[in-house]
Amino acid sequence: MIAKVIVDVPSRQTDRPFDYEVPSSMEEWIEVGSRVGVPFGSRVLQGFVTRLTDEADIDRRRLKPLSELLDPVPPLLPDLIELAKWLSEKYCCSWTTALQAMIPTALKGKAERLVGIQDDQAAVLALPPELAEWIGTSGKFVKLETLLSKYPEHARAVKAALRDGVLAERTSIRDRLAIRKVLTVFVPEDESAAREALAKLPARAAKQREVLGFMLEHGGPLPLQELIAATGSSAPSVRSLAEKGLLDLREVEQRRDPYADRAFERTEPLPLTEGQREVYARIARAIGAGEPQTMLLHGVTGSGKTEVYLQSIQYCLERGKQAIVLVPEISLTPQMVERFKGRFGDAVAVLHSRLSSGERYDEWRKIRDRQVQVAIGARSAIFAPFERIGLIIIDEEHESSYKQEESPKYHARDVAVRRAKQHGAAVVLGSATPSLETYAAASRPAPASEQSREPALLPMPDRVGGRPMPPVTVVDMREELKDGNRSMFSRLLHRSLAERLERGEQSVLLLNRRGYSTFVMCRSCGYTATCPHCDISLTYHQKSRALRCHYCGHAEQAPAACPSCQSEHIRYFGTGTQRVEEELAKLFPGIRVIRMDVDTTTEKNAHEKLLKQFGDRKADVLLGTQMVAKGLDFPYVTLVGVIAADTSLNLPDFRAAERTFQLLTQVAGRAGRHHLPGEVVVQTYAPEHYAIVTAKKHDYASFVAEELRHRGAMGYPPYCRLILVTMSHEQLPLLSTVSERFSAGLRELAEHEGVLLPLGSGFGRAMEVLGPVASPIARMKDRYRFQCVIKYRGNLDASALVRKALEPFADGPPQRQVQFSVDVDPQVIL
Repeated sequence: MIAKVIVDVPSRQTDRPFDYEVPSSMEEWIEVGSRVGVPFGSRVLQGFVTRLTDEADIDRRRLKPLSELLDPVPPLLPDLIELAKWLSEKYCCSWTTALQAMIPTALKGKAERLVGIQDDQAAVLALPPELAEWIGTSGKFVKLETLLSKYPEHARAVKAALRDGVLAERTSIRDRLAIRKVLTVFVPEDESAAREALAKLPARAAKQREVLGFMLEHGGPLPLQELIAATGSSAPSVRSLAEKGLLDLREVEQRRDPYADRAFERTEPLPLTEGQREVYARIARAIGAGEPQTMLLHGVTGSGKTEVYLQSIQYCLERGKQAIVLVPEISLTPQMVERFKGRFGDAVAVLHSRLSSGERYDEWRKIRDRQVQVAIGARSAIFAPFERIGLIIIDEEHESSYKQEESPKYHARDVAVRRAKQHGAAVVLGSATPSLETYAAASRPAPASEQSREPALLPMPDRVGGRPMPPVTVVDMREELKDGNRSMFSRLLHRSLAERLERGEQSVLLLNRRGYSTFVMCRSCGYTATCPHCDISLTYHQKSRALRCHYCGHAEQAPAACPSCQSEHIRYFGTGTQRVEEELAKLFPGIRVIRMDVDTTTEKNAHEKLLKQFGDRKADVLLGTQMVAKGLDFPYVTLVGVIAADTSLNLPDFRAAERTFQLLTQVAGRAGRHHLPGEVVVQTYAPEHYAIVTAKKHDYASFVAEELRHRGAMGYPPYCRLILVTMSHEQLPLLSTVSERFSAGLRELAEHEGVLLPLGSGFGRAMEVLGPVASPIARMKDRYRFQCVIKYRGNLDASALVRKALEPFADGPPQRQVQFSVDVDPQVIL
């Protein structure tokens, strides 16, 4: 048997399967998707089996055997192996990089060097006595790293023994995280004999009598540490009883359950409104058809999308299929988990980055071991190892966090559609503010050959219970300045906050910028504090009195005087969430504020604790960045204030208006969701901008019409697709030369294919290569950055052309190599 193995070396030269012989002892166990240790050059590396065959691409006599099989159950299913190949081709990354994205961190194995004694007699003579004794008593092979840390003074002797063959060396792959096992105490099968023995234990064995009596009374197995804590005894007392056969002591696997200490009250399905029923029926038909279908559920905030999701999942499970639910990381709140656990109980696995590696690993194993039927999580949960997927739901599908910013730079929405094709599953994309690309695709009329196709757009334009959308007031901050109000709060927002405090209601304030101020400037000479490693200004953080770069993490103390002219007129400009918190305390003494941003939510479960405090009404105001704009449902929130609606409006990105409209609409939807009416106040210096005018009216259709007009004129998605190629290097001249060579090579390939055409020409396949030019952030982490933007349309495999254009740059010494980063369908052009 021959195994085709993708080896964990993420380089273009080795991005292909290598042939290995399967030892007869592994033949019954090995499968496509198995992880294996393989000899590769002088090392042993981790690899994934992509195919099993009886034909080799090289002479069989040259084949090396697999070193070890790392899992009795393959971590990847055959469909995920095929999906990884598709990912690598579409997103221009190596196959192994795509495979690594699909497995938990715990399984990203690392090689360990082990040493053992070849010949006892030779070892006694050649090695220091204590070294030979320790290796002999520790087992046949020991970790070289452990040996050298225990006996650092004998490093030279160990090196000589390895050279002379006295010590044998081998390499083994070990996981980064092991399955947790806990010593557990069991009552023996013959309880009556144990009771008789209890009566015969001598009086001096009081602790043993107490332990055995406790176990016989309580019966069930108990972790050793819990038994010791409950009886006040010690481990030797328990071990002594185990040696006498009166108790059974053995290791038991213990799953790390992040929700073990939480009780979820079971909930029943709610009655659906007429609009919800129509949408549910359409999704149910798609699940029942068993053919891949993608639908857009366009429902306003508060329209009851979550209940439709829950009942659709129930329908899916009743048909013996499995479901994946993706939500943005910042929306994966305790509220969301509670809804799914409350409806489906232990059939749900939760996967997100705020769990520890061990907890994520054990949740993933529940899916692999078929113990759950529903996975809810952030972006990477799309790779959940289910075998019978019937439904994939992507909530808030417009969120940019569904796009991975490291290689492989996949978009979870596109991966979901691909997985649905593999399984014949339905994909439901839900949002109150769908991305323009998704909306345009769902609204497109069916071709004549598919006129019988059911609509892909599922509208839910009304809130549950007929509740009105909250009224939005836009405040022109230019007028506030004219009237002498220099505060960050308009008079209306100040008055509205005071009214909520008086009535005991709650408010949400959004400012999508963390820190205290956005930049520090000297008013005497104009000096601005910038990052020494990136072309970006530093942000001032009041609590630590530090200036920080939010791109590379550089930090330095805030200067008391200008470093350039020594003037003391250093001023802090712009506003961040820390500054708003300070201003609230000044204006409203005694106000209780919870601030949620990256700085306050670094600790584990910080989101959960802060939101629980707010839900328990232990705070009057929830202040934060965009993480407070989505997924929150609190009955006493009646005011939403947006401090600066222009924060994202002026970014050098063609999606700036779309992002602003989405954020304003989403945060406005947090107000008045229950029995109390809501109000929204939006502060801006550009009240006439169409993104703000349409957000005020909750008018998605008008926004889309205006935005599509701009996109069509400029030739941006959805009228084409994009690939962003970013090149970086420490030396600017080298970077400039290589960037020009790459773009010229790509144009040549496109011209050869006959597709190098302006996008405005006709309707066929076309491709434009723009650049290279300096990136908007021209230097980051001490590396200069250039970029090319590739626009294309039609059924053109632009990724294949980019991969081919990159081939000449794969060779050469590392210090001379320019780093290439390829982003297909980029969400950010910075």
